[in-house]
Amino acid sequence: MTRSYDDGCAAAHGLSLVGDRWALLVVRELLLGPKRFTDLRAGLPHISPNVLTQRLEELERFAIVRRRKLAPPAAAWVYELTEWGAQLEPVVIALGRWAARSPFLPQGHLNVDSLILSFRTMFNAHAAGDFSGVIALKIDGEEFHATIRHRRMELIRGSAKHADATIESDSDTLAEVVYAGRKFADLKVSGKRAFAKRFVSLFPLPERAPAALSRSRA
Repeated sequence: MTRSYDDGCAAAHGLSLVGDRWALLVVRELLLGPKRFTDLRAGLPHISPNVLTQRLEELERFAIVRRRKLAPPAAAWVYELTEWGAQLEPVVIALGRWAARSPFLPQGHLNVDSLILSFRTMFNAHAAGDFSGVIALKIDGEEFHATIRHRRMELIRGSAKHADATIESDSDTLAEVVYAGRKFADLKVSGKRAFAKRFVSLFPLPERAPAALSRSRA
């Protein structure tokens, strides 16, 4: 059952809509496009089918998600964000940027969508400077491309018509190169290597917030 705070504040209402466990992560999984139920399960491997079904039903009821059938020959049912639901992207990005400063941020696997969204979150305009061009990303068999111009980046799903460089990798290796200091040479790169190397430097992690001091006991 969805919680209610009995509070007229819009922020409280927002929490009642997406504050239940897994709800905002379901939204995260749909930010890059529609997915089938099985795709959502693959992106959220620790959620049970029953809980995922419940969250999707709630998000549909709240007009955040809708279910539709793809045209033939696919003819599969998919879930996608409504126009209003898609407006949660800056909320998810802001939350990720804030949480990246946590002194207790865990290290763990990032699936493909999570990694791409982390790039959207951590893109640093100052680091980009006058850097300009298009890079293609092939991660775990999925294709994305980033267009960087005027200190802005558009990173979307799909292949690029033209790319200055292409990085092909699994999500864990690319995440470790970008965020954990793994060697750039561990990536498979075609095209301009210097361009690709500059690209992976555009997502610096912020300084961690100080941990709270423990109180001394008398």
